[in-house]
Amino acid sequence: MHPKRSLRDRTAMNNNNGFKIGLFGANCSSGRAVTMVRERWPAGWDDNLNLAKMADEAGVDFLLPVARWKGYGGDTDYQGSTFETITWATGLLAATKNITVFGTVHAPLFHPVIAAKEMVTADHIGEGRFGLNIVVGWNEDEFEMFGIAQRDHDARYDYAQEWLDAIKLIWSEREDFDFPGRYIKLRNVRGKPKPFGGGRPIIMNAGASPTGQAFAVRNCDAFFMQASRVSVGETAVRVENVKALARQHGRDIAVYTVGVITCRPTMREAQDYHHRCVVDEADWSAVDRLLALRAITPHTVPAAEFARHRREFAHGNSGLPIIGDPDHVARMLIDLGNAGLTGIAVSLVNYADELPYLRDEVLPRLARAGLREMA
Repeated sequence: MHPKRSLRDRTAMNNNNGFKIGLFGANCSSGRAVTMVRERWPAGWDDNLNLAKMADEAGVDFLLPVARWKGYGGDTDYQGSTFETITWATGLLAATKNITVFGTVHAPLFHPVIAAKEMVTADHIGEGRFGLNIVVGWNEDEFEMFGIAQRDHDARYDYAQEWLDAIKLIWSEREDFDFPGRYIKLRNVRGKPKPFGGGRPIIMNAGASPTGQAFAVRNCDAFFMQASRVSVGETAVRVENVKALARQHGRDIAVYTVGVITCRPTMREAQDYHHRCVVDEADWSAVDRLLALRAITPHTVPAAEFARHRREFAHGNSGLPIIGDPDHVARMLIDLGNAGLTGIAVSLVNYADELPYLRDEVLPRLARAGLREMA
């Protein structure tokens, strides 16, 4: 008999940690740090496999990949080498025991019947530890690689709604059904096996617009939002707004944020390393490419705003900067938990080099604060 894997268990990532910690972007070369330092993340398969095993043993809750099909250029060809995320997750789930591993999936690029089957396969290999991070897509030049035109913003979510409805039906007990959607038309659909253990994979989304946020609270179990760089109180308000919107739909939703950690024995060491990576040795040409894709250029925004965006994106694609000694890093994470966040997906300059220090110094502090169990 297979053990049961209820949606509640999956949303909790099968543990009692009150504040979840995940690693974000390890499937991509350079991760999320747009830097030229020699020790930047190489993202080979052995790197990912060893990291997943280390994270699993350390009690890290989840691994979240970036769905990237083309790099951003620059001197490093930032994120130029990446693993496709469902197959990446499948391989890592086979090599781990407890950690949840997500696939980040562009809905317009994956036929729902194929995607549903691929994800169920990963879910069985991981015995209920696969998660779906659904993306509607925005990189125009990536979609051109597939010969697929981007839809208008709201229409992207209309398509994603049909796509996700079809996926959930395939995962349900329904058999031999038709799906006569506006965008997706399926006939006599059958999908076996079903997800592992009687539940379904946890579903995440990170839509920033009102349309994207509304899609997430209607359909998803977890939502990624930007934490405030101004105050914990402002973050708490943002979290409560998302949860209140979900309650209007009769649903609960977990709320996560994204951060970039630089942790060293002293504040000075952490600040010096951060400055070297994302100021002295930032890949500025790649940063400017990232910004240009968002229509952020010296011609579209004031000079001071452009300079701020450059600093934030060099640091880690605009993730919340968490820079300091173990006490400071732990305190910031505790504050985020107290603001109502369910957890955080963090990136590091070199995941394998830096995770042991977080494991040994930061995670125990969170456990002593009551936010996590000891690994």
